[in-house]
This record gives sequence, structure tokens and C-alpha cells, in this order.
Amino acid sequence: MSSHLVIVESPAKARTIEKYLGKDFKVLASYGHVRDLVPKEGAVKPDEGFAMRYDVIERNKKHVDAIEKALKKADALYLAPDPDREGEAIAWHLLELLRERNALKGKQVYRVVFHEITKSAIKKAIEDPREISAELVNAQQARRALDYLVGFNLSPLLWKKIQRGLSAGRVQSPALRMIVERERDIEAFEPQEYWSIDAEADKDGQGFQAKLTEYQGEKVKQFSITNGEQAQEVEAKLKAAANGALKVAKVEKKQRKRNPAAPFTTSTLQQEASRKLGFGAQRTMRLAQQLYEGLDLGEGATGLITYMRTDSLALAGEAVSEIRDVIKQRYGSENVPEAPRTYRTKAKNAQEAHEAIRPTSAARTPDSLKQVLDRDQFRLYELIWKRTVACQMVHALFNTVGVDLACGPGNTFRATGSVLVEPGFIAVYQESYDDKKADDDEDKLLPPLEEGETVTLQQLITEQHFTEPPPRFTEASLVKTLEEYGIGRPSTYASIISTLQNREYVEMDRKRFFPTDVGKVVNDFLTKHFTRYVDYDFTAKLEDELDAVSRGEKDWIPLMQDFWGPFHERVEDKEKSVSREEAVQARDLGTDPKSGRPVSVRWGRFGPFVQIGTKDDEEKPKFAGLRPGQKIDNVELDEALALFNLPRELGETPEGEPVQANIGPYGPYVKYGRKFASLGEEDDVYTIKLDRALEIVAEKKKADAERIIHDFKDEGIRVLKGRFGPYVTDGNKNVSVPKDQEPKDLTLPQCREMIANAPEKKGRFGRRKKAGKKAASKKTTKKTAKKKASKKKAGKKKSAKEKAAKKKKTGKKQAVKES
Repeated sequence: MSSHLVIVESPAKARTIEKYLGKDFKVLASYGHVRDLVPKEGAVKPDEGFAMRYDVIERNKKHVDAIEKALKKADALYLAPDPDREGEAIAWHLLELLRERNALKGKQVYRVVFHEITKSAIKKAIEDPREISAELVNAQQARRALDYLVGFNLSPLLWKKIQRGLSAGRVQSPALRMIVERERDIEAFEPQEYWSIDAEADKDGQGFQAKLTEYQGEKVKQFSITNGEQAQEVEAKLKAAANGALKVAKVEKKQRKRNPAAPFTTSTLQQEASRKLGFGAQRTMRLAQQLYEGLDLGEGATGLITYMRTDSLALAGEAVSEIRDVIKQRYGSENVPEAPRTYRTKAKNAQEAHEAIRPTSAARTPDSLKQVLDRDQFRLYELIWKRTVACQMVHALFNTVGVDLACGPGNTFRATGSVLVEPGFIAVYQESYDDKKADDDEDKLLPPLEEGETVTLQQLITEQHFTEPPPRFTEASLVKTLEEYGIGRPSTYASIISTLQNREYVEMDRKRFFPTDVGKVVNDFLTKHFTRYVDYDFTAKLEDELDAVSRGEKDWIPLMQDFWGPFHERVEDKEKSVSREEAVQARDLGTDPKSGRPVSVRWGRFGPFVQIGTKDDEEKPKFAGLRPGQKIDNVELDEALALFNLPRELGETPEGEPVQANIGPYGPYVKYGRKFASLGEEDDVYTIKLDRALEIVAEKKKADAERIIHDFKDEGIRVLKGRFGPYVTDGNKNVSVPKDQEPKDLTLPQCREMIANAPEKKGRFGRRKKAGKKAASKKTTKKTAKKKASKKKAGKKKSAKEKAAKKKKTGKKQAVKES
């Protein structure tokens, strides 16, 4: 019998920890959260102090039952989910469930926390337990309640005003706003022309380049030269002033230090894994979870990294000592700084996890694990290991040189070069950046130059440039921006991104986020009517208040009240005051030249479409859906009107059948006579010509001919090859050919007989309708029978009562008579 029961979240973690703790401990998994708010309206009751209705998560009920059963044989319960708010909430919910089941009588209950799955960390946590933190639980409950109230109030409003199936979230909506606003900035961007002039110089056969930094006594800025004519004029004057040579006016030599980046937090790990490995946030977190929970290294599962949901930059003293030893052994003592490096977090609430993400043992090098880890696990572990080791190494040292070259009075070119002298941490790891051009001066060598000497001017290079719009967000840059604004927390970034993609509010193209039409419509509606709730500062302030709850500095109920009152009023007001027309924000395109009616593009219940006319016109409006690739924001009038040009008459087949191009329920097609042929992916229904349409028709006819086994044209009966085998058809009935019958041997009389014996073909809803009528008839019959039986019973009762009354009356008369 195990005297101690330990509960963790995952079975992989359970196996690892049970191995460390020994036979006196049984370790079971809760498989994540054990209960959640009931998934319907009324789960959070603002009028009752934000009371919450929880229910056991169905898929985890069996695990709770197993925990309850095991607890009967144990003296003590150790709750050991993850060391964050979610983990604290899991422990609390499980405790509440067991309390409701009266399973805790006579049991000691402890909360234990560890940040790495190693033998020493686990044993230390068991020896030093604590109670469940009410503050962390309250913060998690408040977050869950806020998200629920926003979702269950805003989402139905979006269904009514825009389209069913849409959703809005407290943190997801500001993130969507970021992506949409960036896209609008790009669309509104107007490139500006500017020119640069570089000098290509030479000294003793070694060429180098210098940039024009001063012209006629004035500093050259980005827009100093704005067109080609000006550039040619400046170039001509510089050539004349130089006369084939440039004079070295000034030489500056410096040493520059570059320090290593801090160890990984959740956010920076997601960013670097995206940049260096091409991993999405979800993929990164899934792999990190596997490394944290442990993998079999030959002697059972071993946790390889510390807890991966953290915004702390601290490293344990023991870990730092081991890292310094590893650096000394592998890279030499000269690469170990005199004192360990420490890093201060910029995050506002970094108390929940005590350490940054690091290997549980720096001595466990990536190469030593290559045979054990799969490719993705190895790449992520290597990234974490390198970043952790590099953060405790000495700085990198560069020799930099800056040279000013005079080109006549008041004209200066500047050349810069940089040479890596001592690599330091760069020997192990260099941080990556989004949308940052490589440093042109990095590792660029200049020839030895002395003030006063001259160098040969080989040529002037004049180049035209245009300013570029701000870049679209990558996963890495979006996570970084969310973190900078204080929106969400480390554990939420992956789910924010996946929700935006799953709802089809954004698309990824070349690893960049593009908002979809529906994403823009939803964002515009929320930004216009719920401005405060998608405001970056408001969202960040709410996160700060939740953090204050987690620290015990603020009560969660007043926080909820402050949010709920104004929010609920706003929802009720917008439900009444905003029409669907206003919500979808139609864009006017112009006037239809044929009818003189207005043309607009908007979002409908089934997607984006163009409309000719309005609902107030005598004639009904005309509608046409946008083509793939067309967007509400950029479709033009002529493109919109072309959508109404269907069906298109293309001509005739050689047999005289009329040919049309059109779009149907199953996509674009060509119609020839009374038959249809689907267009290929490369074909456009709006531009397809007759010759291509005839090719498609010919291919269809050939395919149809290959399907025909027999064609009894006079009778309209055919034997065909079908998806599920050969069959006989007269156009109304389809009859499968028996397996023991050779289809090509079937005669016309046999086909007639098969069709005659086949049951009548039912309509799409025929069987259901007939069954419904039958059931209704049966129900009516039963009802009538029940009614008759009831009347009969009532009649019998009445008759019996009447007889009894008559008998009683007769008895009384007889008694009087006798008296």
C-alpha cells in the first residue's frame, strides 16, 4: 500500500516522478483540468457575486474516479500540477471535487511545486510543501470568468449582426486589431523616392565603399536627394570636386563590446524558435512540454529542461555554477566571466516561475542526446542549451574603424569596417531579429588608412530607393509586440494565435499574418462599437489588475464588477441600436451603368458579396459572391460588375449543342446541351474561351463513353460503370448489377426486368417524410385510442357512481318506508 498519493497533470510526468520517489509514493495524472465552467449561458452569475457553475470535464471523469479510488489507500495527498495559475487552479478544482465526494476524511493535503523534473527538485518539493494559494486561484478564476463573460456576450452579438460561428475574445480581439491595423497601414502607405550616392575607392589594390554623409556643408539625410535629376547633378559636382581621388580627413579606431542575450522566457523562446527553426508558437510549446516532462535516456524518463511557461530571467545558483564549469571545459577559462551574469526581467509580473527556461543539466550536451531525441526535439533542446550557455559567457569584442574621406570642400564620404577580434559568446550563440537588415559593417575589412593620405576614386554609385511599408507580423514579431504591450501572458500567446487562425480571421502567407475579410469586418465592428475593450492599454491594465490579484494586492470581485457593469450595458445597447447593415459596413463602389442603381460590396451570412441596388428599391437587389482572391477592401467597380456576367454564352459544340460557363453549388462548370463538366483549377469561369471549353467537353464525353458498357438508346436504358460497381439505369432508377452477372452480357429484356423489379426511387426527403407521416399517424392513432380508453374509463366510473347513488337513494327510501 502506497502511503502517499501525488497528482500531476500528465502521465509522462507521472511515470518520471514515480521513478524518483520510490515505492511509498503512487503518482497519478489528472490529464489537465478536471472541471470547467458549464458550457452554456449562466455559468457565471454576476448578480450572485460572480458565482460560477463548474462541472467535471467528461473526458477526465475516469481519471478523477481513479484518483478518488487510490486516495482511499493513502494517508496523504500531494497536489503537484504546474507552478503557475493554471496549475494552482487544477489543484484547487481537484481538491474541491474530492471534498464534495467526502474523499478527504483523515487525509493530509499538501501543495508541492517544482520547476524542473529532476530527482533533487522533486524530493526537495515533497519535503517543503505549502498550502494552495487562494490568490493564484482567484486570479485564474477571475481571468476565466472575464473570458467567459466576454465570449458569451460578444460572440452571440456577432452572430446576429454579422455571421454565425464568429467569436470575440478579451485578448484575442486586441491581437486581431494589431494585425488589421498593420494591414491598413500597409494599404495606406505611399512609397517615397530617395537616392543614395556611394564612392567605390581603392588603396593599393584593396577596394572598399564609402557613403556620402555631407554635401556642400550640409548633412546628407535619407530624403536629401529625392529624384534622378538631382542625383545626377550631385554626382557630376562630386566627380568634378574629387578629380579621381579622395583625401583621408579623419580616422577613428574603437573597440566595441557585445553582450550575450538573456536566457529564454516563454516569449523569447517562441520568437527565436520561429526565426531560427521555423516553428510556430504551438509547435514550440508542444516540444518544450515533451522536453520538460521527460524522455527516456536509457534509464527511464528524465526531464531535460525547466518549466517552459515563465517570464523570469533568473537562473538557480547551482545551475549557473554547472554552466560555468561546462564553459571552462568546452571553450576555455578565458570565456568564463569573473562574476556570473545576472539578468533583470522587464515583465511586470514575473513571480510565478522562479527560473528562466534552461537545461536541467548543462553537462547534458545536445550531441549526447542526438540519438535519443527526434529531429524537432533535438533542434529545440540545442537552441535552449546554446542560449543558456552563451548567456554566462564573456562578451564578444570587435575592432571598429570609421574613416571620413573628403571630396572637395564641404563634401564627405564615410567608410566603416568591423572585425571580430574575440568571439566570446558568439562562438556558441547569436540572437536573431525580425525585419532587421544585416549589419553592413559586420566583418568588413578596410585597408590601413592614415589621415592626410589620398585614395583612388574608382567610381560613384548612384542608386534609386523607395521607402518600404511597415512589415506584416510574423509569429515572432506578434508575440514580441503582445508582450511589449502587456497583452496576454506567456501561456496564452500560442492559443491566441491558433484561435485567430482557426476562426479564419487571419491567414499565413510566407510566414506573415494577413487578415481575412471576415477578420477585418469583425475587427471594425469591435473597434467601432467596443473601442474600450479592444484598446491595448485597457487590455494591458486588466492584465496588471489580474496580476495584482495573484499577488494578493487586490480583491477579484470588485475587479469583476468594474468590468461587468459598463460592458454589459454596452452589449445591450449595441444589440438594439446597431443594425446588421451598419455592422457589416458595406463599401460603395459606384453606379451600375445599365440600371443606374448603386453597387456595393459587403459581408453576408455566407461570405463576401457584391450587391446591385438596395432593399428599398422596387426591383429586388442582385447579388454575386466574390471570386477567390478578391477582397472587400480592394475590389473595384468593373471587377464587381463582371461577377454578374454569368452564365456566359460561349458558342456551340461541333454537334450543335449550346455551351455555357457558369458557377453552381459544386463550383464552376461548362454546360453543353443538358450535360455538365466541371472546370479545372487553372480555368477561370469569367475568362474561359470556347476552344478551352470544348477541350473540357471532349474530355468529359470521353470519360462518359468509357463508363458506358451498353447503351439501349431506343429504350433510354444504359449499363454503366459506377463508383460502387456496374449498374443499370433508365434515368429514374439505378439498379446494381449482381456480382455473379457479367455486365457486358446483359440483354435489353434482362435490363427491363431488373428496373421493373427495383423499388421506386425515393426523393431526398421521401423516406424521412413517409416515416414522419407514419410516425405521426401512429401517434395520432395512439392518442385517439388513449382518448377513447380514457372516455370509456370515465364513463364506467360515472356509471358506477350513478349506480351507487341510486342504490343509496333507494336504500334511504326503503328505510323511511319501513320506519
